Amino acid sequence: MSSPTTPTRGVLFVHSAPSALCAHVEWAAAGVLGGTPDIAWVPQAAEPGTYRAELSWQAAAGTAAAIASALRGWDKLRFEVTEEPTASTEGARYSYTPSLGIFHAMAGLHGDILIPEDRIKAFRVKVALGEVDMETALDGLLGTAWDAELEPFRHAGDGAPVRWLHQVI
Repeated sequence: MSSPTTPTRGVLFVHSAPSALCAHVEWAAAGVLGGTPDIAWVPQAAEPGTYRAELSWQAAAGTAAAIASALRGWDKLRFEVTEEPTASTEGARYSYTPSLGIFHAMAGLHGDILIPEDRIKAFRVKVALGEVDMETALDGLLGTAWDAELEPFRHAGDGAPVRWLHQVI
């Protein structure tokens, strides 16, 4: 007997994709979420010649990880996937840029990044060994480089439409 899945909500933010990738992003989202997503692509002002879109979804907890896995590694694609926490799961945020790769963070109820104790301890060891300074360690834990690279793309998308894709759980 399979265990019940906890439903949650999330959003896929495609910050920039060349037109040739747009259909592939839709197919990847459909492969994870089921159904046929109705994604409204709009030009991305921060990078002419690319498009942006947002897709809100409702599915089982862990879906953000599946979406991020389906999209990561695509050259010229920038995206974020968020997942709301539930009574039994933490929330999540995945950020991807071609130059940095993927960043994952657990997220709290209000979207704050939650840093697990083992990651803090590992960075303390790296700081003590002189492998990294404290500021660099904290930036790594918080995904500062991803935020810096994605911020211009986030602002260029203000006011974009959001479409819901529901999945029966």
